[in-house]
Amino acid sequence: MQWSEDGVILSVRKHGESSAIVELFTRSQGRYLGLVRGGRSRRLRPILQPGNSVAANWRARLAEHLGSMDVEASRVRVASLIDDPLRLAGLSTVTTLVQLVAEREPHERLYDALLLVLDALEHDQHWVALLVRWELGLLEELGFGLDLSSCAATGSQDDLIYVSPKSGRAVSETAGAPYAQRLLKLPAFLLGRQGSPEQSDVLLGFTLTGYFLDRHVFGPRGLTSPEPRERMISKLKRMID
Repeated sequence: MQWSEDGVILSVRKHGESSAIVELFTRSQGRYLGLVRGGRSRRLRPILQPGNSVAANWRARLAEHLGSMDVEASRVRVASLIDDPLRLAGLSTVTTLVQLVAEREPHERLYDALLLVLDALEHDQHWVALLVRWELGLLEELGFGLDLSSCAATGSQDDLIYVSPKSGRAVSETAGAPYAQRLLKLPAFLLGRQGSPEQSDVLLGFTLTGYFLDRHVFGPRGLTSPEPRERMISKLKRMID
């Protein structure tokens, strides 16, 4: 069995004296592992970094085998972010969260959105807002998508400012007023009603996605929120204090 495709490196771990097992996320093949011989060499180490894009060729005698992988760099991002701890934490966050999807299952929309986030990390000051939206997409891909289209209580599409922690549905200001202390806040930028969100709104977005990730994904799997994500959020909080 063999395939060739572009992908984003998610993780790398040592194997033997000179090789590495590389975890790759591709559009059509999904999340895949492969053995890169010489992966710890001086030539390949700068390429085999989470967040970099590579052209990969995977092959194995049987589909269920680990398989060997050859890679060539197509976009090296890490070097441009190395002096920016916040963006570097964002990069580690997104590459870690992708590892939550099942192996060898295609998630084409999630992959396309991942590339947008990675590009924004390099060039766009509003990359954090895009990362929040990407986390919403991840929840949907995992089967726990939120419904922010209308109020869960009235069906209205106006004044949606809350999300029910039980149903994951939006709630309007009027319907949610008596229960405001028990509802999650819904920042306007997630509804496309705000151009450039404030950092405080972005933090509300991470609180929202983080709640449902904890409830539906991390908790049931015995996991906690990834350390890079917590570090990134802490840095964002310090920026607005």
